[in-house]
Amino acid sequence: MLRPVAITGIGLASSHGEGRAVHTALLGGAAPVLDEARFAPYAVHPLAPLPFDAAIPRREMRQMENWQRLGVYAAGLAIDDGGLRDRVAAMDLIVAAGGGERDWKLDEQIMSAHPAEIERHRMLMDGLRPTLFLAQLSNLMAGSISIVHNVAGSSRTLLGEEIAGAEALRIAAARVATGTSELSLAGGAFIAERPEILLLFAMGGMLHSGPWAPVAARQGIVFGSVGAFLTLGPAGAAKPLAILRHIATDQGPPEGRASRFAALLAATPARAPDCLVISAASGAADATRAELAALPTPPEIFAADLLGHSTEAAFPAALALATLAIQSGRARQVLVTGAGQWRGEAVALLEAPL
Repeated sequence: MLRPVAITGIGLASSHGEGRAVHTALLGGAAPVLDEARFAPYAVHPLAPLPFDAAIPRREMRQMENWQRLGVYAAGLAIDDGGLRDRVAAMDLIVAAGGGERDWKLDEQIMSAHPAEIERHRMLMDGLRPTLFLAQLSNLMAGSISIVHNVAGSSRTLLGEEIAGAEALRIAAARVATGTSELSLAGGAFIAERPEILLLFAMGGMLHSGPWAPVAARQGIVFGSVGAFLTLGPAGAAKPLAILRHIATDQGPPEGRASRFAALLAATPARAPDCLVISAASGAADATRAELAALPTPPEIFAADLLGHSTEAAFPAALALATLAIQSGRARQVLVTGAGQWRGEAVALLEAPL
């Protein structure tokens, strides 16, 4: 018999700051925090100043790039929010991670020099810091979380953009439900202020250009820096913030996205008439269109409007917002949906604890 799964702690950091109070206030509607000048014509939701040095030892922080620092910091927020510092030795960890960060200053030097191919390789090998190679290893975020926060259970790292974040939470919930995990920490982090990631998506025609517009009114992504982690456990083992009643994912070719979404929604438990809908849609035209077409009513909240789109952290962040909606009394039941900008679909249903 499967056990009910509870969300017991939230770690959320974004352009608005950190913690429950800051992000609960966003649910009533808030202007986005934007930097529309630095990477013009592309806007980003920049990360708010955070006291990384107060939470991460300097010797550990030296080998991390910002995305790892943000992930380690958000993981610590979730642990503290759930009051779980005394249980980290038995805590399992699942991280959704990207491919690391490039040294874009070195990239600029190489591109401006226009070297021959053999010289490009020499400049790369001579210019890269040895610690950067560590920062580019995706599973180093999980390692850093384990070291900094003494998380000593099993550890997994998933790569795969938005679907990785959803799968991290689905797997964590499934392990708790079946009794193979008593306590799990899952989530991801993404830094938007990265010239190389903006260049990559701009070349693919995926970014929204020009003045900011909400997801429903644009056809493109506006990235945001977000770290989002949640702690999960059996509903009876701790004071739950919300019950994760259901979570499911799927993925496949783009042409089948709408039918897969419809199937996921059809398999979701019955929803109350006043069920709040929060979307983790990226704003990418085709994926967002398919997600919205599958929903009987438009989402009341787009997480990307509040925080920006954060790839691996997008679905965990939307789940965190859903949990805050339940905790604040905004809703008794929340449906969370999300479509990856090129693959992956996910749905989750949260309910207020009894």
